[in-house]
Amino acid sequence: MTSNPQPKQNRQRSFNRRVMALFLSGAGLLIIATAAMILLPRITSTSAQNNVEEIDYQSAVPIEVDYPAPELDLVSLDGKAVSLRDFRGQVILVNNWAFWCPPCRAELPALEKYHQAHQSQNFTVIAIEAGDQFEDVDYHVKSFEMTFPVWLDPYEKSLKAFKNFSLPSSSVIDAQGQVRLTWTGPITYEMLEKYVTPLLEE
Repeated sequence: MTSNPQPKQNRQRSFNRRVMALFLSGAGLLIIATAAMILLPRITSTSAQNNVEEIDYQSAVPIEVDYPAPELDLVSLDGKAVSLRDFRGQVILVNNWAFWCPPCRAELPALEKYHQAHQSQNFTVIAIEAGDQFEDVDYHVKSFEMTFPVWLDPYEKSLKAFKNFSLPSSSVIDAQGQVRLTWTGPITYEMLEKYVTPLLEE
């Protein structure tokens, strides 16, 4: 009696079809993920702001410190040479951020609101973008309608100068050039009022 090879061949073909289906499914997911990464920076202005406003996050709490501000020379978004020395006599909130960082994006409305509320008190926010291309940074600055200065930091000099490589991270420098507050993580408007505003009134 001879064995029938047909069932075995059918099982092999069925197995091959399943393997091919899994391969094509995986390849499709990879293509979708790659496309999403490429297209993510180009979200619209309205959706960018809406997404930020929907994020509920726990605020960072500033820590009191007292040491001289580091020397830092960079380039502004409009291509001008800039330095922290140029702002001596003002209170400065230095914010290290990146447009691809969700917590960084989450706190932008709070920073903008606080800057608008207190810029008449010899205060400014300086947002230092860590390492990304001008086109992407410029796009997101316009999308979020950021009115405070934005500096480009392609070599992450600011992260090194403030000895903090987390994003977002912020430090407040007083009018005498001393770092008085520092924190890591996104912050709320209420926390800025509680901790930063007293420095503006000194």
